[in-house]
Amino acid sequence: MTTRQMQTLSDEELGAQALEWRRRALQGEWHARGIAHEFESEMRRRTGAPASNYDSLDLRSLELRAATQRRWWRFWQAS
Repeated sequence: MTTRQMQTLSDEELGAQALEWRRRALQGEWHARGIAHEFESEMRRRTGAPASNYDSLDLRSLELRAATQRRWWRFWQAS
């Protein structure tokens, strides 16, 4: 499907096509990943970037995050 043909699809049709091609890509179909990407790119172009919730992001430094993480692989030692 060309870009011009993609632009004639409604938002609902575009979303359905993106979902279908992404499903095919996850099932291992050879060229489906690229096609799904094209549909998803067109969706993002139309609607804009999705809003991010920065409140849920962990903005601590790597050193601080590593220091506070529990070492799950050392189950024989108490923390």
